[in-house]
Amino acid sequence: MWIRSTMAYRTSFVLTTVGSLVVTGLDFVGIALMFSHVDVLAGYVLAEVAFLYGLSMLSFGAADLALGSMDRLGRRVRDGTLDTLLVRPVPVLAQVAADRFALRRVARLLQGLIVLCWAVVSLDVGWTPLKLLLMPVTVVSGAAIFCAVFVAGAAFQFVAQDASEVQNAFTYGGQTLLQYPPTVFAQELVRGVTFVLPLAFVNWVPASYVLGRPYPLGLPEWAVFGSPVVAAVCCALAGVAWRAGLRSYRSTGS
Repeated sequence: MWIRSTMAYRTSFVLTTVGSLVVTGLDFVGIALMFSHVDVLAGYVLAEVAFLYGLSMLSFGAADLALGSMDRLGRRVRDGTLDTLLVRPVPVLAQVAADRFALRRVARLLQGLIVLCWAVVSLDVGWTPLKLLLMPVTVVSGAAIFCAVFVAGAAFQFVAQDASEVQNAFTYGGQTLLQYPPTVFAQELVRGVTFVLPLAFVNWVPASYVLGRPYPLGLPEWAVFGSPVVAAVCCALAGVAWRAGLRSYRSTGS
């Protein structure tokens, strides 16, 4: 319904999408301007940072397109309109995800894909079949990890009721963090996004294998293939949190 509503005004959709593409593209423009003053950032050149940026943006863009509306849940919990979703013969999670579905978010996907393609062409990497296979696996696994974070953040809103910005700190904030090399950040922060909230498996760990870089925190070599497992565990835990939050819902009481 929301897609049909959007496409009813095609010119507006195209202009909005192009505008979103330009705005999100300014993130990478800022990184490129930074490299106009330095040749290397924490041991990484521009093409390598672009590779990290493209992987994280592509994964996040897919998750944001599918579940970016989850931050509206807190408002529905506060005003009781979540009740209308509970009586429909459709999973509540699917309804919340489709609420005011914004097709313009496809701009993040396009922008991430453009930067990633440029990085792949610019990198001096010996591509092997394993590295080529790792690319789509990494993007899909990273998208699943971000989806799990979106769902877990939405589940927290059943308790907090007004925590959309807390959720955004881990989703949008996490994506911004992953745009830069892990060597930029303190070891405590890298440990946190590796073992507590494993965003490092979105791009840092698999990219280390592709770029021939040391693994963050000295992880073993087999960790590069752990992204699908980490994604599966994150989705399972997010599912548990979502069901627990949904069971705790008691409407507004009015």
